[in-house]
Amino acid sequence: MSHAKKIDLGMTAYDELFMTDEERAENRLPKIYDIPISEIDDFPDHPFKVRDDEDMENLIESIKERGVITPATVRKLPNGRYEMISGHRRKRACEKLGMETLRCEVVDMNKEEATILMVESNFQRSEILPSEKAFAYKMRYEAMKKSVGRPSNDKLVPVGLISETGATREAMAQTSLDSETQIQRYIRLTNLVPELLDFVDEGKIKMRPAVELSYLDEETQRDVVDRIDETEAFPSHDQAIRIRKAYEAGAVDYEKVVDIMAEEKPNQKPKFKFSFERLRPLIPQGYADAQAEEYVIKALEYYKRYLQKQRDQAR
Repeated sequence: MSHAKKIDLGMTAYDELFMTDEERAENRLPKIYDIPISEIDDFPDHPFKVRDDEDMENLIESIKERGVITPATVRKLPNGRYEMISGHRRKRACEKLGMETLRCEVVDMNKEEATILMVESNFQRSEILPSEKAFAYKMRYEAMKKSVGRPSNDKLVPVGLISETGATREAMAQTSLDSETQIQRYIRLTNLVPELLDFVDEGKIKMRPAVELSYLDEETQRDVVDRIDETEAFPSHDQAIRIRKAYEAGAVDYEKVVDIMAEEKPNQKPKFKFSFERLRPLIPQGYADAQAEEYVIKALEYYKRYLQKQRDQAR
């Protein structure tokens, strides 16, 4: 039997919260209750991490001073317990404060609707890791796919349009800051082994090479991880493409990964920069600036021949 108690809303900054139960019922708004935290389960496979960081400390201080201003959102489960949809950080803060209940709105939603709302509400966070976005987009897509039916041949785009609770991939992009292509890339990241996904979160592997590596099987991905551990060097986009091509051709093993990752990256090639002001006094006054480069090259060629002549004479 649930121990949830409907709370006295009192004065708040939100007009909606001034409403009586009758007014809320007329407007089809969820009722707000104080629900025992012990009766609230986290959302299954919740993709957003709850961190005990500075932001959490700020949230704790805010709740100390003003209470939980924005109620969490939960849904009632068949077993009588509640499932958190939005408010995992608020729940954690209340737990750390030793509070026994959490102010919640109880909504009537099925699993797919709850998943879509969970993703959308958590996307309001100021900082989201690539891995969090990846699994959130995948969960949202899977929820929409179940609402619409079978997927199309590309295994990503649902067939047809979704109803009010979902959308096609294009509509997903319309409600997101990310494009369709970027959403596809994020979903691909869910195929990475945890170590590579951690490197993406840490900014050590960029999105595009990470996507290429996501097409490798687990064994080959772990070969890449082993090589990174040995050299502390990370594959470039071009190297990741080459590893993927070798894998798809059935011609990849650990040694092939080593060979490809040992190749010099374009951004590792030495670049020579000269100050024109420093060179100008060494170039005859009759030479225009456009002729300066040719003069320097010819001078270096002459000096190279001079050094070779000196070595020949010394033999």
